[in-house]
Amino acid sequence: MDGVAGMLLLIPPILFALTVHEFSHAYVASRMGDPTARLLGRLTLNPLAHLDPIGTILLLIAGFGWAKPVPVDARYLAHPRRDMMWIALAGPASNVILAALFGTLLRAVDGNAYLSGTIMGAALVDMVRYSVYLNLMLAVFNLIPIFPLDGSRILTGLLPAPAAERYRALEPIGPMLLLGLILIGNLTRISIIGMLILPVVAVLTRLFTGGLVG
Repeated sequence: MDGVAGMLLLIPPILFALTVHEFSHAYVASRMGDPTARLLGRLTLNPLAHLDPIGTILLLIAGFGWAKPVPVDARYLAHPRRDMMWIALAGPASNVILAALFGTLLRAVDGNAYLSGTIMGAALVDMVRYSVYLNLMLAVFNLIPIFPLDGSRILTGLLPAPAAERYRALEPIGPMLLLGLILIGNLTRISIIGMLILPVVAVLTRLFTGGLVG
């Protein structure tokens, strides 16, 4: 995937993956009793409601980025720590489901002579292929238990209450730690985050696509 054409083919899968991820957070939060995201217009599949311009641009050009976090007011939740865990898990889970669906679609259309014989058809197949990989990247990356990623909220919900409180004390340093790991990886080409998530993404990609990708 090179040049402007490759970049253009990446944009729809990225927008869709990020939008469904954030919508899923908002949907589960609403079902748990918190109306905050819904009242702020985040319970929607409109990408414009979820995208952070800088985060999206960096995702395209630097390989990492972010969408606007879905606001959650724990005061509305009956069981804040447990409910926050399910709200956090909704985002990565939605991306894994999308990856499985796109993987199934890819296996159905791969090798189709009509699609592969046209520029538009080939581009659509490529976007499906990228969708599998990007959704898995987004899911697995967000499961890393470093604040403010979803994995940190999930781990907080799984730990016993005393351990969860000690873990939450690390929250203020989480964003700087995460940014530091990303920058070190980009500067040294030795990415700790990549070593953690890429093997998992590769295995799941091959599983969901029947070996067509990965």
